[in-house]
Parts: sequence; C-alpha cells; structure tokens
Amino acid sequence: MASTASRSGSLRLPEGILREIQINLLECKVCFETFSSQQRERRPQNLSCGHVLCLECITALSHPLLRKLECPFCRQLCSVDRTSHCQVLCDLKELLLSQNPSPSPRPHRAKGGFMFPTGLTCTALLLHTVFGGWGSLINPTGIAVLGSSGTIVVVHDGEKRVVVFNLQGKKLHSFGRKGAASGEICYPVDVAVTPTGYVVVTDAGDKAVKVFTSRGNYVLTIKGSFQMPWGVDTDSCGHILVSDVEAGTLSWVKVDYSRGLILEHQTTISDLQCPKAVAYCWVNGNTGVMEHLTNVTNPTERHQHRRLRVFTKEFHLLYQTDSFSLTLQTTVRLSMSGVAFNRDGELLVIDSEQGMIWNLGKLQSGSVLTPLVGDHLVRPVGLSLLNNLLITLDSGDHTVKIYSPKSDAGPVI
Repeated sequence: MASTASRSGSLRLPEGILREIQINLLECKVCFETFSSQQRERRPQNLSCGHVLCLECITALSHPLLRKLECPFCRQLCSVDRTSHCQVLCDLKELLLSQNPSPSPRPHRAKGGFMFPTGLTCTALLLHTVFGGWGSLINPTGIAVLGSSGTIVVVHDGEKRVVVFNLQGKKLHSFGRKGAASGEICYPVDVAVTPTGYVVVTDAGDKAVKVFTSRGNYVLTIKGSFQMPWGVDTDSCGHILVSDVEAGTLSWVKVDYSRGLILEHQTTISDLQCPKAVAYCWVNGNTGVMEHLTNVTNPTERHQHRRLRVFTKEFHLLYQTDSFSLTLQTTVRLSMSGVAFNRDGELLVIDSEQGMIWNLGKLQSGSVLTPLVGDHLVRPVGLSLLNNLLITLDSGDHTVKIYSPKSDAGPVI
C-alpha cells in the first residue's frame, strides 16, 4: 500500500537528513563537487566496482592509453569504457530540489574573500602556495611542521604513508610503507613532530602510535591501552598527547627517543566523548581537544555537534564551547573539526564542512569568532602554523595550502 507521502507527491525531509544526503550521496568523493546532469564533467558515472565518481575525475585518474583507472576507494582496476551514467543520483537530486525547501543560507566563496549573508568578508589572509593534488597525496588526514626549517610532514593513504615536503612544495622523501610490520603503517590518521624532529603518527589500523626519525627511520611503537588512537600532538618537552575515539581518553606518553623506550604512559583525561583533534599551546601549556558528540534524539545529526575543551598543563578543564554556542555569534552554521593555537596563544578552529578557519581569540578575553581563512578551501582537515604562515591540509582536493597575511595587514595569524 502506497504511503501518504508517496500518494501526495511530498517528500519533506529534516534539514539534517537532507544535508547528509547532499554530502554523502550527491557529490563526488574525490573532488567534492556536486553531481550535475547539466554539466558534462560533473555527471555521476558508475565504475565497474560499484563506486561513483564524476566524469572529470574518471578522466583525470585514468591512463590515457590503457583507459583504465584504480578506484580510489576499493583499489579495484576499472575500465573507462565500462562506466555508465548513474541516472538514479541525478533523479534523486531533482526530487530533493523539487520537494524540499531551500536550506538555510550558507556562505559562498567569492573572488577576493569569503562572503557571508551579513556582508562580512574574510580577507585577512591570502593564498600563497598550493601543492600536492591527487596522486601526490591520496586522501590526506594529518599535517605537521618540522622545526623552523618549515619542512612539512603529511600522512595520507599512499603506498608510503608519510610524505615530507619543503615550503615550496617540493617532495623531499617519503616513508612508512603500508602494512602492519615493524616500521609500517596500516591506517594513519594524524601526525605530530617533536621539538627535536621526531615524527609521531597515530595508526588507527594497528591501534598504535608509531615514532620515526625525520628521515623515516623507525624508532618505536606505542600500543597496549589504545583502542583507536586518533589525534596527536607533542608538548614543548617532546611528550606525546594522544586522543582515543573509542576509549574517550587523552593519554600522555613520555619517551626516550634516543633509546626507543617508553618511560611513562598515563591516561590524563578519561571522560571525553569521541575525541579527535588534539593541539598543544606552546605559549601556556594548554591542550585543546575536539570532541564529536552524538545526538541521541537525532543520530543522523551526530556530525553537526562538536565540543571544544581546553585543559591546563595539569589537565584541569579551563574552557569549553560547542558548535551551537559559536553559531549564535554568526549567521554561519559551524561544524568544528580541528583545533590549533597560534603563537599568541589564540584558539583557531577548522570548519571542514564550510571550508573555513576561524580565530576564537584568547580565552581570558572571551571567545570572539573572527573569520580568518575562507578562500580556496574545500574540506580542510589539518592546520599548522609557522612564523606568520598558516598551513592547511585540504582533503577536498588533496592539497597543502599555505596562507600569508596581506602585505598591508600586518601580523594577524
């Protein structure tokens, strides 16, 4: 028997569910552009393995002579000549557009700045350098800067999981071969660099934290109490801070890097909810943790609820805010995903959904939400700072993007 909604031709969906459909079904998961039947390059195409990409990405990833490509999701070899138009996604998009009211206004990128419904424009920082791209970086997830030299370390889903670049984007070397053996990495999530140059990687696939030298030589593996280690940073003494999304903890690990020994491993915070991003403040020793909360009354909205907590160097709660509270300060619906501290001790947060980076200011003066970067970002997932440069990792187009202040704006980062 047909439902009332079917008979009446009405398909009204809650905004949260509609947003999930738009993000997870109606956009290409390589370039994150929305599928479109009107634009040839944006038409959704079925691969023989069952995954769907836009025509432009299939063309870009395929061999021009062999006309084959490796699916970026399941690694199956697929023939370009065996792809077919995915009409069902185009029909779904048309159905949703015709039956659902327009969602609340979202910011849009415009030449010269990031425009908001209120007319506010983000032009504090300008794009300085872009490098990487699909092939050089595959679904990158974490970024860190190695010392004052500005060497940039990125973890991604390539055959060698850690890639090292200089500030100009030249690839210096890579290491951490894919695998579960000693010195290999199964599934890297985040990366940090100690003051003395050791590279620390969270390996969610191996439930471990792995340490290498800056040249890629294996040092040690930290396992045991981790269920799914995720975010990582190091403090001014080189101690490792690790979040565990399954256990809901923040751990502190003291390591003798020269001998490859764990000297101390303790859980400092145990009441977190799905903690992911972790950031250490070199100015005052505070630690920021981004939690991804589940809405029990509406589980489909779980990725919209984020809570940011800041702890003192003794790991006492100092500050707390969430996406809803920050959204009240602006017309943009925030979905925080990452956190960092600048050299003045100010809080910076990443909004991967809107493609934004915000400055929350200093805690003692209260959070004042200020747009910092909004140009050219698709889906930022990582953030590092070096002198007056802001270095972002964008999983949307698999690139590293470096921003610098306008010449007449002075230091704003």
